Amino acid sequence: MRLMASGSSAVRPWRIGVLFSATGVTAAVETSQLGGTLLAIDEINEAGGVLGRPVEAVVYDPASEPRAYRRLAERLLTEDGVRLIFGGYMSSTRKAMLPVVEAHRGLLFYPTLYEGFEYSRHCVYTGAAPNQNSIQLANYLLSTCGNRFFMIGSDYVYPYESNRIMTDFVVQSRGTVLDEIYVPLGAGPAEFDRVMAKVQRAAPDVIFSTVVGADTATLYEAHHAAGLDAATLPIASLTTGEAEVAAMPAEVAAGHITAAPFFETLDTPAARRFVAAFKRRNGVHMPVTAAAEAAYFQVHLAMRALAAAGTDAPEPLLAQLGESAFDAPQGRVRIDGTNNHTYLRPRIARLDARGRFRVVWDAGAPVKPDPYCVAQSLSDWPADGRQIALS
Repeated sequence: MRLMASGSSAVRPWRIGVLFSATGVTAAVETSQLGGTLLAIDEINEAGGVLGRPVEAVVYDPASEPRAYRRLAERLLTEDGVRLIFGGYMSSTRKAMLPVVEAHRGLLFYPTLYEGFEYSRHCVYTGAAPNQNSIQLANYLLSTCGNRFFMIGSDYVYPYESNRIMTDFVVQSRGTVLDEIYVPLGAGPAEFDRVMAKVQRAAPDVIFSTVVGADTATLYEAHHAAGLDAATLPIASLTTGEAEVAAMPAEVAAGHITAAPFFETLDTPAARRFVAAFKRRNGVHMPVTAAAEAAYFQVHLAMRALAAAGTDAPEPLLAQLGESAFDAPQGRVRIDGTNNHTYLRPRIARLDARGRFRVVWDAGAPVKPDPYCVAQSLSDWPADGRQIALS
C-alpha cells in the first residue's frame, strides 16, 4: 500500500519515507508510531512547511516482516526519490534496513528502544538505549521486588541482547537469573501456560519480559490465569506499553511494571497537549506510546535540522542535528552528535487497577545516551532519581 500524507501543493515537497506496520505481530505499537509521525508532519505543514515547502510522506506497510522492510527501504531510496526514512520497531527490522540505507547513502530515523551496542553513521536512534531504561529498571526491581529473576523473551535479536544486559546488572547486585526462556513470535496460549508452570516451580521475585507485540497480552493473561499476583510477582518489561496493555483486561494488566521515557498519563502541560493532539488526529481509542512519542519528536528534530541545513542530504543534516534540541512531550531532547543517539528522560511506571501507567520513579533530567554502557553501573542511580509514592 502506498499513501501520500498531507503536503499537496504546487511547491515541490520534501519527500520522506515512512515504514511502520499496519499488520503483523507488532501492528498495534507501530500504528501508534505512524500516528505520531503523521501528527508531526501535519503540525509542520500547518506552520508553513520547511523553508516554504511542505513535507510529504510516502508510507508503506511492511507487515512486521524484516524482509519487507528491506525491500521497501530500497524502493523508497531508489524509486521514490527519498533520502530520509522514518520507521521500524523490532531490531530485526532495523538490521534489515540498515545495509540498504547505508549502501544508498540515506538516513534512517529509528524511534524504538533497542539493545544498544550499535552505531551507524546512517541511523539516528531516538528510542532508549540500555543506559536509559535497563539500568534504571534493574535498580528499581532489585530495591523493591527482590533479586531472583526469571526471564522470558520473544525469539529474535532484541530479547537475547536485552536479557544479556539485564543479567549483567542483576549479577552486579549479587542477584540470580533462575531461567531464561524464548518463545517464537506468534506463540499461542499453550506455550505461555508452559512457561508459567516453569515460573511457579522456580519461584522468582520478578519476571523480566522482552516478549513483544500481540504475544504480550497472551503472556500477561497466562500469568493471571496461573493465579499469580502482580503485587508479589510482577512482570517487569521494557516492551510493554499502552498499545500492548490495550489488548488485555485491566485486572490482567494491574500491578505490572514498565520503564520508558514517556507515558500517556504524564501530567505535564507538554504531555497533555501532545496526547490531546494525537487523539484528535488518530482517534480517542488509539494508545499513545513511548514509541509514538519518539516517532513524533524525531520528525520535528529532523525537519529543524533540514531547515538549518537547507537540504535533506544526510551529511549536512546530521551536522545540524547535533546542534539543536526540541521540547518533546517527555521534556527537552537532543541528539548526541558523537553517537547519533538521543538524550532521554528515564521513568518507571506501574499499572494501576484501571490499567493505566502511574509513574513511580523519575530520573528528573535527561540522561546522556551511552549505547555501549561504557561507564554505567547500578550504583550510578539510587540517588540520582526520585521514587514517587503511588496514591
